[in-house]
Amino acid sequence: MPDSVRGLVINGRFLTQRLTGVQRFAGEITRALDLMAAEDRLPGARLLLPSGAASPFAHIPAELGRLRGQAWEQLELPLRARGGMLLNLGNTAPLALGRAQVVVIHDAGAFDTPESYSTAFRAWYRGLHRALPRLGARLVTVSEFSRKRIAYHLRLDPGRIAVMPESGEHILRETPDPAVLAKHGLEPGRFALVVGTRAAHKNLGGLGDAAGLLGAHGMKLAVAGAADPAVFRAEAGPAGAHVALLGRVSDAELRSLYGAALCLIFPSRYEGFGLPPIEAMSCGCPVVAAEAASLPEVCGEAALWFDTDGPRRLADALSRLVTEAGLAARLAAAGRARAAGFTWRGAAERLLALLPMDTAR
Repeated sequence: MPDSVRGLVINGRFLTQRLTGVQRFAGEITRALDLMAAEDRLPGARLLLPSGAASPFAHIPAELGRLRGQAWEQLELPLRARGGMLLNLGNTAPLALGRAQVVVIHDAGAFDTPESYSTAFRAWYRGLHRALPRLGARLVTVSEFSRKRIAYHLRLDPGRIAVMPESGEHILRETPDPAVLAKHGLEPGRFALVVGTRAAHKNLGGLGDAAGLLGAHGMKLAVAGAADPAVFRAEAGPAGAHVALLGRVSDAELRSLYGAALCLIFPSRYEGFGLPPIEAMSCGCPVVAAEAASLPEVCGEAALWFDTDGPRRLADALSRLVTEAGLAARLAAAGRARAAGFTWRGAAERLLALLPMDTAR
């Protein structure tokens, strides 16, 4: 990997967007790069921001633009980024900059799960992602699964798409806020946690049996997360006496929920990476997940698996966790060990190593 990289320019549009996994990734990678800048690893690095944004980073100088949103990204950003290598961390990038940029595309969901997205969002992402590599942009993604799916839909050699990991260690920086438990009537060890929006691919509609099984044991299913209607088409989620709908929670509340939950249930049938499972594993929360998409890459042998369309039922996996002595403790230990291998600093180092050689010095 390069000792230093010159002329790096970071697209800071993510700082104006609602926090989801993509924005979390962008923020944590930029935070790691900011620490590298303090070590003189990134001479001349700049963070370019739309109007109204503010930078939380101390060591990479920020430059504020005049426009906002897509107008800033497509019209103003390419002009301000001239002379450098633009790093776009959140799926979108300016078409006009062509090959002088790297774009992290997190998944091929706009192609693979069209039912999850609004028509306008889906059309924009499909057109943009087809155009960027044809204009010379370098592509990076976050899992082997995503590399294969993106390559298939964009008709690219998979070798043209580099892979870097994510991490869950950011959750460990948070001081737990246990008040969230009392607020929603949750008792430590007496609830299973679900984290995700109601987008169709998150598969929250299939949790009815799990809620029933938990209820039979005097436990609850706690569902955290809110949907963005501008992006996602919502589907019905679980409901009933044994379900606690938490809505959007803070990071401090989420840290407390991971620490107190019997397990994280992650039923998603499509993920580019999957931050909640690795966050949960970092906190020692056992993970019960659908064996789908990128999740086996992330969790390895540290999760209890079920099928979204097969013989291994979620309710059976939960029943094992509730009744089998020592299983939860073994999963917690395996999860912590697995998560320790994923760090944001390591991810940022990997990303720098993937930058075009004419950028590295």
